Amino acid sequence: MVLDEKDRKTWEELGDFFRGKSMWMMHFCTGCGAIELPPAMTSRFDMERIGMGPMATPRQSDVLLVTGYLSAKTLRRVIYSYEQMLNPKYVIGFGSCTLNGGVYYDSYSTINKLDNYIPVDVFVAGCMPRPEAVMNAFKDLMDKIKAGTANGWKKYQENKEWYEENQKLALGEVDVKDEFHE
Repeated sequence: MVLDEKDRKTWEELGDFFRGKSMWMMHFCTGCGAIELPPAMTSRFDMERIGMGPMATPRQSDVLLVTGYLSAKTLRRVIYSYEQMLNPKYVIGFGSCTLNGGVYYDSYSTINKLDNYIPVDVFVAGCMPRPEAVMNAFKDLMDKIKAGTANGWKKYQENKEWYEENQKLALGEVDVKDEFHE
């Protein structure tokens, strides 16, 4: 059965609505900003009440939450994790470090602007963002998904060469097969 454009749009809208109600998040802790996530999980803020839950592996996750600064070594692992996630997939950049490198912006080993390497759907500004800001970011992402505007994963597919060139400039040549089969 082949869907016409109108039916496809209806099914995508329906899928976005339900995806925006229940999200599985993989937390990639790369720095000090991670200390503000546990309070969002506990009873005071209770992220599960809005439909966000933690997950241990990228293949089971919808959302990649990157907290703190990134070095070249951690950026490589973030990219691997992102690429293992199934589509549709979303990224939240947590704290000033993912925006501009934070207090480590001028270090030779710090990666600035996470969205040059993988698409970021929502940024949470601050050093360190409070649990309220984390909850607002989760809600913003869910609203974007329901509205059909959280399309970073599509942007990554359409501009794969640009992202790969940025990744290569930061990391050098990467052979995924060698990394996983050593």
